[in-house]
Amino acid sequence: MSKDKILTAENVIEQASQYLSPEDTDFIRDTYEYAKKAHENQFRKSGEPYIIHPVQVAGILVHLKLDPETVAGGFLHDVVEDTDISVEMLEEAFNSEVAMLVDGVTKLGKIKYKSKEAQQAENHRKMFIAMAKDIRVILIKLADRLHNMRTLKHLPAEKQRRISNETLEIFAPLAHRLGISAIKWELEDTALRYLNPQQYYRIVNLMKQKRQEREYYIEEVMGEVQKQLDEVNIKADFSGRPKHLYSIYRKMVLQNKQFNEIYDLLAVRIIVESIKDCYAVLGIIHTCWKPMPGRFKDYIAMPKANLYQSLHTTVIGPKGAPLEVQIRTKEMHDIAEYGIAAHWAYKEGAKLDQNKANSEQKLAWFREILEWQNETHDAQEFMESLKVDLFSDMVYVFTPKGDVIELPAGSVPIDFSYKIHTEVGNHTIGAKINGKMEPLDYVLKNGDIVEVMTSKHSYGPSRDWLNMTQTSQAKNKIKQFFKKQQREENVVKGKELVDKEVKALGFEPKEAVTQENLTRVADRFNFISVEDMYAAVGYQGITAAQIATRLTEKLRRVEQKQELEETLESAQKQTVRPKTTKKKDSGVRVEGVDNLLVRLAKCCNPVPGDEIVGYITKGRGVTVHRKDCSNIKIDPSDPRLMQVEWERQDSQTKQYHVDLEISGYDRRGLLNDVLQAVNEMRTNITAVNGRSDRNKMAIINITILIHNIGHLRKIVERLKQIKEVYTVERVVQ
Repeated sequence: MSKDKILTAENVIEQASQYLSPEDTDFIRDTYEYAKKAHENQFRKSGEPYIIHPVQVAGILVHLKLDPETVAGGFLHDVVEDTDISVEMLEEAFNSEVAMLVDGVTKLGKIKYKSKEAQQAENHRKMFIAMAKDIRVILIKLADRLHNMRTLKHLPAEKQRRISNETLEIFAPLAHRLGISAIKWELEDTALRYLNPQQYYRIVNLMKQKRQEREYYIEEVMGEVQKQLDEVNIKADFSGRPKHLYSIYRKMVLQNKQFNEIYDLLAVRIIVESIKDCYAVLGIIHTCWKPMPGRFKDYIAMPKANLYQSLHTTVIGPKGAPLEVQIRTKEMHDIAEYGIAAHWAYKEGAKLDQNKANSEQKLAWFREILEWQNETHDAQEFMESLKVDLFSDMVYVFTPKGDVIELPAGSVPIDFSYKIHTEVGNHTIGAKINGKMEPLDYVLKNGDIVEVMTSKHSYGPSRDWLNMTQTSQAKNKIKQFFKKQQREENVVKGKELVDKEVKALGFEPKEAVTQENLTRVADRFNFISVEDMYAAVGYQGITAAQIATRLTEKLRRVEQKQELEETLESAQKQTVRPKTTKKKDSGVRVEGVDNLLVRLAKCCNPVPGDEIVGYITKGRGVTVHRKDCSNIKIDPSDPRLMQVEWERQDSQTKQYHVDLEISGYDRRGLLNDVLQAVNEMRTNITAVNGRSDRNKMAIINITILIHNIGHLRKIVERLKQIKEVYTVERVVQ
């Protein structure tokens, strides 16, 4: 899956024609022409025509050999979001299947939310619900995200970090859960490059230094194994498996290791014709070199949840260095690289419905997503649940009959019982782990044999279980129990909690909790009735704070308007301070007004030379911020904003506080060099502190006194000249 070559539409269609019929090839050509016309005169941040992006996405899907509708979805995935084309128009132009796939990928960009986080959570929620109905939605989305990550350099640094964070939190783990390692590794490595460039390039350089030595070693190993396999007539393909950068980085961070302490950089992958040959090769490897205890894993007999199968072993190689060996068949290798996409791969003459049935059977856990959708009214809560259940590390435990049950790491016996059946969970009274009675908050470990004790006379789950359980499935089943069994009690309890939250916000319930207001808020959260909403609060399906915030939003707007009027009136009545005092305090003049107190904001510490803006605050006159301060929003219609400017004065007479953050490699003497450099510039330091993390990154925060922006620039340039200093940034609190 080349990330360097930019494909043309003809490249993509030519590759598709190698496995699709002429009719299907013509179909995807039509979808490309449709997308090209829809995106006409649109350009990416790089300045390239926008259509280049859908073409690359379709190219990734063609590389996975996916069916015509999925490739068409790649060409068309942005037309609904970024053009005037609607889902209905797509259905009319092509078919309902293509329209459904594009709709599943499309974001909810035209709906307004209270925050960017809420909007993003709702976007993800919609995508996952569509994915639960048809897995191809996420295959298109992963291809879309992969190409976006490849071209991330054209975006501002803040967006690069935000998108990279989202990629590591959502899309890379999802690619892992679907078994598509070819996409997962590239997403992780690219995200690391933008989130921690210092460590990324450091690892790249360290890998390059010993690359030739590793290649010679791998060739020697493969030559020895090939000789042994020829003697027993086993055909095999060999390759060296490169260790991915993010994998090395995680090992360094989680295990607190230096690069030279990581021994599994060397790996050999052996691909054979049959499962029988896999075990035969394993025997030969263990005959040639001594295996390391505890490092053998049989994922053929017990595949991972993402369908991955392979034999893993680590041996002490020819020169005494640990060597990892992976042994698998060609089919296993395809699934290891492309996961669920391998099951969706289009095969001439094969029925797509059969492919779909096979993949859905193997990914039954996706059906749970629909249950969470029905039970969770808050999109951000839904995403947190999804991260826990789908993206966390997993543990594998056994039933007494030997069946394997997969659960998120940290799960307890209650999670296990609800995984078996809802009624088993509701009537659980205890659990035996490996034949021994254990408490219900016992944290399950890999290989535990779990036997759940139940009783028909059980009163049902306890509310404490909500804090003990790890899986969303268990939590939702417990909430459902209380919802059904104690509805009336929940309604009363929910009303009390909402009234209490309304009072906490400073309002009387009789003002905010009107029938009209309650009906509006219930509709906003998709409840059928007000009683359903109160009941949901009672059984913790939604928080009282969320309801109270919505109930009081109109009252708060009125209160804020009154407060603004009082603030403006108060500001006009401020007593006049002597000009000398005002100059000493701020050095800032308010345009057209002489009778206001002026103070410099502590959050951004403006200094002469910075572009500044004034903001009227209640009882404290005008606070002066830098124009780029994140704590204010420049809105020309806001009556609290005022024009201000620096007063002319001797630039060497007044000093201003500035906070700087210096990051660099954690070496001995770094802090001393920083302090000495500031001292050389004849600049006073009022505060200093430093810290170091597991990545050997040092962060030094200093507060200095400077005269103006020119003085500050000289200090920053001097600090950047210090050896092993990566960045020097001005801090906004």
